[in-house]
Amino acid sequence: MPADERIASLRTKHAAIENAIDDEEHRPHPDDLRIVELKREKLRIKDQIAGHMDQA
Repeated sequence: MPADERIASLRTKHAAIENAIDDEEHRPHPDDLRIVELKREKLRIKDQIAGHMDQA
């Protein structure tokens, strides 16, 4: 997969996770553990994006 496509894919996943975090935070009884897991995944993806940007 070309780097541009990979970065675009990672950004799409990053945005989807951001939406999932927002949805969870606005539930009547948010699951704090789920929010932490989502934030970790979001950070992992952000690091991957940064890594691909450094290589480009």
